[in-house]
Amino acid sequence: MANVVVVGAQWGDEGKGKIVDWLSERADIIARFQGGHNAGHTLVINGKVYKLNALPSGVVRGGKLSVIGNGVVLDPWHLVEEIAKIRADGVEITPETLMIAENTTLILPYHGELDRAREAQAAGSAARIGTTGRGIGPAYEDKVGRRAVRVADLADPATLGQRIDRALVHHNALRAGLGLDPIDRDATIAALNAIAPEILPYAGPVWKVLNDKRRAGRRILFEGAQGSLLDIDFGTYPYVTSSNVIAGQAATGVGLGPNAIDFVLGIVKAYTTRVGEGPFPTELRDETGERLGARGREFGTVTGRKRRCGWFDAALVRQTCAISGINGIALTKLDVLDGFETLRICTGYDLDGRRLEHLPTAADAQARCVPIYEEVEGWQQSTEGARSWADLPGAAVKYVRRIEELIGCPVAMLSTSPERDDTILVTDPFAD
Repeated sequence: MANVVVVGAQWGDEGKGKIVDWLSERADIIARFQGGHNAGHTLVINGKVYKLNALPSGVVRGGKLSVIGNGVVLDPWHLVEEIAKIRADGVEITPETLMIAENTTLILPYHGELDRAREAQAAGSAARIGTTGRGIGPAYEDKVGRRAVRVADLADPATLGQRIDRALVHHNALRAGLGLDPIDRDATIAALNAIAPEILPYAGPVWKVLNDKRRAGRRILFEGAQGSLLDIDFGTYPYVTSSNVIAGQAATGVGLGPNAIDFVLGIVKAYTTRVGEGPFPTELRDETGERLGARGREFGTVTGRKRRCGWFDAALVRQTCAISGINGIALTKLDVLDGFETLRICTGYDLDGRRLEHLPTAADAQARCVPIYEEVEGWQQSTEGARSWADLPGAAVKYVRRIEELIGCPVAMLSTSPERDDTILVTDPFAD
């Protein structure tokens, strides 16, 4: 049985939630392998909207096992709230349907406080990253600094106290420099002891369970958050997230070997958007950008922040397809382009008179890159709700085919509305 990794191939917000939901009906297990609750997934099922942050998208599908892997950083209080909210929507969540890796790092209140204090201090300067302020970055810092509290620690009071003591040596020094009060050790431990009974029933050896399931022939769908251009190593650094987002992280983030990955599906919007700070070569600061934003309802699921919009950047997607080893893309939001007379696709960049086929790594060079555009014919007919190639205008088909040529990767799926059934399947990612 094939196992599929889903990754965003732009700056996030590509429509992963719908595609993961569409695929999850055919999967046995849906596993989150990185990120935190700073990433939002919106699912629309039979007209009902579900908004998820920490939970894998598969939780809304009955009979599936959803997994939060060790590559995730988890806010336990947010998770409990999200579970309660989803249950209120009629979704059943139990330890039989949700498992959390025992070695998952926890996001604690002082992580969010540090995150927000840093952003406030950097306000109005180039040092501002534009984080969600939810503590994801500081939690990952503690993980690699070997001072994190992990899910398994909630079951061992002695170890929990040691972990907190080690963390406070570091954090209280930072807080003093930022003008924040020291962390109340006893209150922090008391809060963790109070939340522990609500988290520990879901805890387990995810690596073992998934290896056993794989040997038994179960299909695993690996769900990423954010987008490849926010990857800590390969994104537009420093305006990136704090984890590896690319497909290779799927194995590390749950405890499977790389041979567990059979197909990598990259989610790509038919244009480009970005939330927060950082370079964006094809950004449109004009009426066209506003039109894309209005038609695409481009506001962040988590923050509500308005997304920056621009033309499709084939050079960037070609780059992310190579880095993640993407086998096929799911092209989303094609319907947002309905009604444009002409469309533009970025095929490369002009950097000081030289043509580049990829975005350079150096920040100053990225800032000087001018997109090189190819103009293509638009279409006036509606593509919304199309479920076959025959339903698409000829110019829309040509646009999709030209994207395939420029990024060097075929379209495996095409999405034409937020509804899960408005999807054209070209290549089945789960095919053996």
